[in-house]
Amino acid sequence: MKTVPLSSAPHRLHLRHAIVTGGGQGLGQAIARELLRCGCAVALHYHRSAEGAEEVRQEAVAQGLRCATFQADLTVETEAASMVEQATKWLGALDILINNAGALIARKTLLELDATFWRHTQDVNLGSLVYVIRAAVPHLSIRGGASIVNLASLAGRKGGHAGSLAYATAKGAVITLTRALSTELAPHGIRVNAVAPGLILGTRFHAEHTTPESARKTIQEIPLRRAGMPEDVARGVAFLAGEYDGFITGVTLDINGGVYCC
Repeated sequence: MKTVPLSSAPHRLHLRHAIVTGGGQGLGQAIARELLRCGCAVALHYHRSAEGAEEVRQEAVAQGLRCATFQADLTVETEAASMVEQATKWLGALDILINNAGALIARKTLLELDATFWRHTQDVNLGSLVYVIRAAVPHLSIRGGASIVNLASLAGRKGGHAGSLAYATAKGAVITLTRALSTELAPHGIRVNAVAPGLILGTRFHAEHTTPESARKTIQEIPLRRAGMPEDVARGVAFLAGEYDGFITGVTLDINGGVYCC
């Protein structure tokens, strides 16, 4: 079991209140652990990964940190709104929203995908973000200096590997959504940024959708000559979240070892 030790010096995120969606596995777990390590109280959302979410909660509670779990299917607008309301009530306030929930679901080419698969992929990776953000904005705007960080993907920049058309399209839209919301929500004191991870091993995503041969080939093309780990993404997310009173908004931070630089 991993621990989440706090440093002796207070972090900029100390005593801030955060919701992390999709926090039961992979990047969501790593992000939640990093925010807890920095001193945040974390409301951890999960859909089906109850065991992973509970693992993080128990780790946090054992160290005297505030963490609770909340279940919801974020593709259902009423469930997304209810999760945000319950989580914010438990937190007592809301300063940070991390929209991590999403999935490739399956690899299908243009000629293989059907309307149901297309809609479901967009609902999971884009629609769910809209539902959660819309429910969270009234709470985020109360205190000002709030931060939203969306999880995009290198696939949204480059189009992704074969069969990821629907997923890459949705993640590209997340990048555009981030830019649009940064302008719309700026008057409310809410910054909106995103991160776009490349090959991040140690996650369910790549365990299910990336073969060892494909991973080795991709690593050979990465300038830093290694794959990323969930902690690499978590630190980037914490940086953007921690700049809650900063001047950074509307940007997408690329975390890919140098594969794509804009």
